[in-house]
Amino acid sequence: MSTSIDRPSAGPASTEVAAEGRADGRVDAEGAGRRGDWWVIAPVLLILLWLVLYPNLFVLLASVTERGHATLEAWRRFFGSPAELGALWASVWISAASVVLSALIGVPLAFLFARRDFPGRRLLGGLAAMPVLLPPLVGTISFLFLYGETGFLTRGVQTVLGMTEAPWRLAGPWAVLLVHAYTMYVYFYLFAAAGLSRLDGGYAEAAAALGAGWWTTLRRVTLPMLGPALGGASLLVFMTSMASFSAPYVFGGGFRVLTTQIYASKLNGEEGLVAVEAVVLAVTSLLFLAGLRRIEGSREYTGASKGLGPAPRTQARRGWVLTAVAALFTGFLLLPHLTVLLVSFVPEGTWTTQILPPVYSASGYRALFTDPERLVPVLNSLRMATAATLANVAFAFAAGYLLARRRFRGKGAVAALVALPWALPGTVLAVALATTFSVHRPLAGRFVWVGTFAILPIAYFIRNVPLVTNAALASFRQLDPALEEAAAALGAGRFTALRRVVLPLVLPGLAAGALLAWVTALGEFVASILLYTHRTRPLSVEMLSDLRAYDFGGAAVYGVLLIVLVAAAFALGYRRVGEG
Repeated sequence: MSTSIDRPSAGPASTEVAAEGRADGRVDAEGAGRRGDWWVIAPVLLILLWLVLYPNLFVLLASVTERGHATLEAWRRFFGSPAELGALWASVWISAASVVLSALIGVPLAFLFARRDFPGRRLLGGLAAMPVLLPPLVGTISFLFLYGETGFLTRGVQTVLGMTEAPWRLAGPWAVLLVHAYTMYVYFYLFAAAGLSRLDGGYAEAAAALGAGWWTTLRRVTLPMLGPALGGASLLVFMTSMASFSAPYVFGGGFRVLTTQIYASKLNGEEGLVAVEAVVLAVTSLLFLAGLRRIEGSREYTGASKGLGPAPRTQARRGWVLTAVAALFTGFLLLPHLTVLLVSFVPEGTWTTQILPPVYSASGYRALFTDPERLVPVLNSLRMATAATLANVAFAFAAGYLLARRRFRGKGAVAALVALPWALPGTVLAVALATTFSVHRPLAGRFVWVGTFAILPIAYFIRNVPLVTNAALASFRQLDPALEEAAAALGAGRFTALRRVVLPLVLPGLAAGALLAWVTALGEFVASILLYTHRTRPLSVEMLSDLRAYDFGGAAVYGVLLIVLVAAAFALGYRRVGEG
């Protein structure tokens, strides 16, 4: 007698149940992973809500209230004032014009150094990017020394032509545009050069095979495929110009933009109007950002490589001609750097009406390192920039890990909050912090930080959150998740895997972002001018104070020091991080 044992059927129904069970297991594990990530999500979200979103909500509230009562009086004053509307229009058109002028300089330069081969190309191409080492205020001061009414070039032309007055006056919108074009063309130059180095040469060859000339190929093929790079440069120039304060402040004269209008209103104690101006400036910048993103998103072309590599550089027939032209233009671009260096050796009160300073001395440098009072702004800037950058690195590592590696509700909102400080001009950020952290209400998350050493590092930290986080995010996206899985399979816990595997691999990108954040904070001026005190004054503000006191040599010494610090940081960072 045989005994049969009934086995469960392995039909479709049982297979579906088993698959559903495995799926449930994955969902449960994923849900547990999300729940376990709140130790990272909570502090990142808290910082973004408290320091990024919260202060801007107070600015918005301040624009519609006065002494605790709701009112639109400040808005009526803004839209009823020709001066305010004129400042708004000036900010928009000067920013758009800065984009056009910067592109007209930077894009041809990129084609020259990326598509032509001639003696000295690499050296001259590197020197053409030197304006990136000039902090905004230093660039403005260098133009004042070079092209101002008492500048070297101006006095030289006046003497040669025998004129009794200066041939030009560096003031008004054209002067602001000149400074913007010089300091901002480097965005188009670097972005376009990088785009050309990656652009597949097969497209141009295909266009040539179809009978297209060089102009048609440039207009219909090359420039459209450089669209993302040119769009990114346009966005940077427009946003930087909208946030520009030093050039309009020094050279504007009667020409006002919203950033200088906010500063004037704050000096006059018109807090409601300051809030309205800040909101209008922020909304204008965000609208441009959204518009450009929409245009970029509607592009239908693709730049996928066909495997032929970038187009080869054309060997110039008369390379020495291109070398001479490039050297002449590069020398012109380096004039502001050399001017700041020369003026730094001019003792106070010795340079009046002469074309060149009659007396030179290193007394300014000696005073910098022997007079404790002269050294205070330098130490302040170094401490504040370093503290802000360390906070940026810690935050960016956590935020980048979350955005690249984890799924959670509100991920899009976190990404938007990370990008928000970059879209808001520094003036708006300063007004938001001054409004929020000038009263003591701990239960509302408000503390008296205005007037203390903490306020400027916090401003620098918030301003550079997008910069460092995007660098960290790019590194995380290039990191294969299988490495973390392998570490977990070998028994490493989450913290061990992050410390021993993930951090070393994302460190180059994180270091690159930290480097940019540090040099940006070191020369920051826009937020500093609204938030500093005499005890916490940074380098940029002290430079402006020296200019107001007609101590041009002292201001130039600080400018040279800033250039040297930025150049040293870039050189060290390049060696540590590498070309990638």
